[in-house]
Amino acid sequence: MSVNKYRKHVLVLPEDRADHQIAHGFQLHASVNARAIQVLPILGGWTRVRDNFEQVHIRGMRNHSQRHIVMLVDFDQKQTRFDQMKALVPQDLEQRVFVVGVWSEPESLRSDSGMNFERIGRELASECHDGTRVLWNHPLLQHNEAELERMIRVLRPFLFLEP
Repeated sequence: MSVNKYRKHVLVLPEDRADHQIAHGFQLHASVNARAIQVLPILGGWTRVRDNFEQVHIRGMRNHSQRHIVMLVDFDQKQTRFDQMKALVPQDLEQRVFVVGVWSEPESLRSDSGMNFERIGRELASECHDGTRVLWNHPLLQHNEAELERMIRVLRPFLFLEP
């Protein structure tokens, strides 16, 4: 299902298949407004997410002021990955762009949590919806805390059907 580009919405740019499945699981949560989120095709690497955002989505965001972007990437245990991704976000768009992902790779989170990728996504959505922080506080996700706070403040009001 595609979003209404004239209403507040989120486009998710997933790095790989695992990230795509996590985003899809998030989207399937019962309280998520399916008309407010669209998971785009797999881009095949964090640099491709970065480049696709820069080459395609900056212009799209400027044309559609209700658009928000979540770049879903693997941090590959690199402290600088977040800064590299955020550095290309123009100042006029920075309040509508988010960079989140697993500290290493989603496969490690799947192993540690005992959940498949889709279930991980549904659980993350559930925690965003109800305000809990069990999975989000997992060592492989806790580095997302500042972005999570921003996402909840900015995206939650229109992304979930009920508060």
